[in-house]
Amino acid sequence: MSSIRVAILGFGTVGEGVYKTIYSHQDKLSKALGKRVEVAAILIKNKNKYKNRGIDNRVLVTDDYEEILKLEKLDVVVEAIVGQEPALTYLQKAIQKGCHIITANKEMFAVHGSKLQDLAMKRGVGVGFEATVAGGVPVIQTLQQLLNINRIKKIEGILNGTSNYILSEMRTNHLSFSEALQAAQEKGYAEADPTNDVEGYDAFYKLMILSEIAFGGKPEWANVPREGITTITEEQIKGAEKLGLRFKLIASIQIVAGEIVGSVRPTLVTESHPLFNIEGVENSVSIEGDIVGRLTLQGPGAGMLPTASAVIEDLIHVVRANHHSLTQFSLKEGVGLVEDADEEGNQNWLMIHPGEAQLTSVPVSVVTETDHHIYLKADEPTITTLRKRNHQASFFEVLGEFQLKKSV
Repeated sequence: MSSIRVAILGFGTVGEGVYKTIYSHQDKLSKALGKRVEVAAILIKNKNKYKNRGIDNRVLVTDDYEEILKLEKLDVVVEAIVGQEPALTYLQKAIQKGCHIITANKEMFAVHGSKLQDLAMKRGVGVGFEATVAGGVPVIQTLQQLLNINRIKKIEGILNGTSNYILSEMRTNHLSFSEALQAAQEKGYAEADPTNDVEGYDAFYKLMILSEIAFGGKPEWANVPREGITTITEEQIKGAEKLGLRFKLIASIQIVAGEIVGSVRPTLVTESHPLFNIEGVENSVSIEGDIVGRLTLQGPGAGMLPTASAVIEDLIHVVRANHHSLTQFSLKEGVGLVEDADEEGNQNWLMIHPGEAQLTSVPVSVVTETDHHIYLKADEPTITTLRKRNHQASFFEVLGEFQLKKSV
């Protein structure tokens, strides 16, 4: 039986998981593809540190990418490196060699995904990137299937397991942010430098990738509000719980008045919302289509095997697909024509500890007001104005059905 030869760039958690899965599931891969899948090469940073990692001695292990490109036969390159470079350059060279590429690198792909798609289309090879968004949760495959007929109206998701774990721990175990972060680091859920996770960058990159798939384009990055969870307090967590609300770091993208509008920020969700019960390191994405309605996907968003699962499924897809018929990202037909109840961009907000709130001369509809909260409907620019006028108050979007009772 002939073989499909694969190179793995990077041998950290993801790279090692892919290597192990290829060999543990060789029989199923062979049946699915009609060929064996063989790891031909692995690129590592330091050749002296790869010993005792369980790598077959027939595999080329090198810290020189050019050695891999010189292999006579190479079909697929799997990239599991961190950062934009050298990952982008490596993948461009792989495409030029005629290899399919698969990546788990969300930052690189958020910035350069269109460029890689375009180059791959010209060379007639495939690009797999399921692992860039939600680990083992098949969000991208689902969106691509939905887009045959459905128009996507809105996507909301918990795309970062570290932040979700921290918020869950703060609520259930009454921890401060710093205590919950330390617990996440001790369990290996958070890096020594957790900035990408807790400041919302990781979720932001993933949201930009989803935007291109769903809508064929991205909003201006500078126009997308991005807030992390570092300022969320125990007091706010407890106060929200008394109101039947939970804090989640929500990434959201939708069409408003023909424009793609996104945000990444701590958000309050009600029990009626599908993301309310997503706890710990789980990821979940809620997708609204104009025909199918709302679909919610949930599962492990990170880790060795969940991410390897996404890569292996991409491997099947890129090898089987007819890549000469691929089209690059482009604005989807009909985007902005879907009727939406929130076409003007209004959202529901909870203003916590408003004090002597200044709400005059701004277009808001105050639904309910108490000593500690104001529940209102307003658009993004209005909330920005209110934040400037009310420095002591906190503003959080509310998702799901909610009614603030004056007796609270």
